[in-house]
Amino acid sequence: MTKRFIGIMLLMLAIKLSVAQDLWFTRNGNIKFHAGTSLEDIDATNNDVASLFNPKTGEFAFTVLIKSFHFRRALMEEHFNTVYMESSTYPKATFSGTVNDISKLNITKDGSYPVEVSGDITIHGVTKKITIPGIIEVKSGKPQANAKFTVLVADYNIKVPGIVADKISKEVAIEVSCMFEKK
Repeated sequence: MTKRFIGIMLLMLAIKLSVAQDLWFTRNGNIKFHAGTSLEDIDATNNDVASLFNPKTGEFAFTVLIKSFHFRRALMEEHFNTVYMESSTYPKATFSGTVNDISKLNITKDGSYPVEVSGDITIHGVTKKITIPGIIEVKSGKPQANAKFTVLVADYNIKVPGIVADKISKEVAIEVSCMFEKK
C-alpha cells in the first residue's frame, strides 16, 4: 500500500511540476527531526520521502507519509501518530515550491550551490508559506538537495497535552536530504 501511495503521489507531483523534460526524482529521500527538550530526546527519521526536482524551472515537490517516521521507542512513535500528528486523518506532509534564483545553479557542473526555496508546506492539514535555505550539491552530474529549517508546532494546530508540554519543544528542527536520479 505504501509503495502504491508513493507512486500515485509522485505521478501527481509530476503533473503539478508540468510535463517537464528535465525531471529528477527520488523515493528514498531522508527527513529527520528533533522535537525534544533537555528533559527528553525526541528524534525521528523517515527514509521514504518522495521528491521531484526540475532544475530548469527550479520547481521542487516533496511528499512524506507521516506513519513512515520511526523513533527509538515504539511508544513515542505511537503517540506521534495517534495523539500529535493524527496520521489517520492527516496521512502525509507535502512541500511544493521553487528555487528563488535558479540561474545560480548549474546542474551540469559539479559543485555546491547555496539556494533558497520558497513555497507551500502542508503539515497536519495546515498549509503555510515558507522559505527554506539549503544547498544543492551536484556530484557526477547528479543533484542532492540538503536543507535545515525549523517549524513551530503551534503553526500547524498540533496539540501537545499539558502533562508532556515540558518534554516537547515548541519549535521542531528539520533536516532534509534527497539524492536525485534522472527521471
